[in-house]
Amino acid sequence: MSFSALNLSSPILQALSDLNYTQATTIQEKAIPVILAGNNVIAAAQTGTGKTASFVLPILQKLNTEHTLRGKRIRALILVPTRELALQVEQSVKSYGQYLSLSSMAMYGGIDAEEQKQRLIGGIDILIATPGRLLDMAHQRALHFDELEVLVLDEADRMLDMGFIADINKIIERLPESRQTLLFSATMSDEVRNLAKRSIHNPVSIAIQHDAADGPKIAQWLVTVDKDTKSALLSHLITYLEWDQALIFIETKQGAAKLVSQLAKRNIIADSIHGDRTQAVREKILADFKSGKIRFLVATGVAARGIDIQNLSRVVNYDLPDHVEEYVHRIGRTGRAGAAGEAISFVAKDNFRNLCAIESHLGHVITRKTFDGFEVRKTVPVSILNYVPKNKR
Repeated sequence: MSFSALNLSSPILQALSDLNYTQATTIQEKAIPVILAGNNVIAAAQTGTGKTASFVLPILQKLNTEHTLRGKRIRALILVPTRELALQVEQSVKSYGQYLSLSSMAMYGGIDAEEQKQRLIGGIDILIATPGRLLDMAHQRALHFDELEVLVLDEADRMLDMGFIADINKIIERLPESRQTLLFSATMSDEVRNLAKRSIHNPVSIAIQHDAADGPKIAQWLVTVDKDTKSALLSHLITYLEWDQALIFIETKQGAAKLVSQLAKRNIIADSIHGDRTQAVREKILADFKSGKIRFLVATGVAARGIDIQNLSRVVNYDLPDHVEEYVHRIGRTGRAGAAGEAISFVAKDNFRNLCAIESHLGHVITRKTFDGFEVRKTVPVSILNYVPKNKR
């Protein structure tokens, strides 16, 4: 369906045209009319299917009315788990709303709060915020919620994974009951469903979990590996397969720094982002990665959700994640908006249970590849597709 068939206003359609967006994805086609009709929504769709535009476009349409914005008030609040995602969503708001007279702001921790407080004084139409910084501002009475019209819980599963449930509950308690509430998530865990049940009245549910038309087209494969040869294997794949770019996920910040050093010894230049790097440094590194100045980026899982790069060639699970949901989110950084992508995982014998859980969720085994000179000493068994983790039995 074309965006022009979704009853969006001319300024929004012009902005979409400028961005060469003509056809709505399935989640956009289903969610936008429901949101425009004023319904509360719970939407589940794979990462990379266009969820952000699904709620940003109707919010822009809804708020584009004659309205006198009062000081320290906000009209729409989009809660997100990370600083990077806050900046990404605000960029979408600015791009889609470039021909509208609506103000927006990304608010997050890790930087001086004074500038953010000053911007709030005049009021903001659309505020994109992380839970912790938002609560800090509310406690300081730097903003008030009495004129809030729309609440969005974006990447709800990730916010709960990161332990924000208490903050989210405190925020929701402060909001007007008459608001419209939209919850978007890549996965629907029991925790997400419980949050939705508590905070959203009579929602319309939209589930697009496996959309072949505009879901990710990701070629997944794995290499079994001994832990002590992982960095050498990564270097070999980069050079032997002539990779142009890769986002490489690793579990710890210490491991990220070590891997960057190991790659450098093999004449492969990489950089890393993790929670300890300053916001300014992280933004600079991400900008360099998006522009191609940095070809290989090592990231801890905490940074996964904030990375949205058009046509990212591949992601690498250097460390296989402990949770299936995390695997889904990581590989969703590639193959976005229907583009092709590649996801490679390094699997050691100790990762067997995690691999079984991931493949059981996918419903199929992941293709295994081997490379000369990297035969394993500790064999990884064939996966058990009906594997059930102990905490689910």
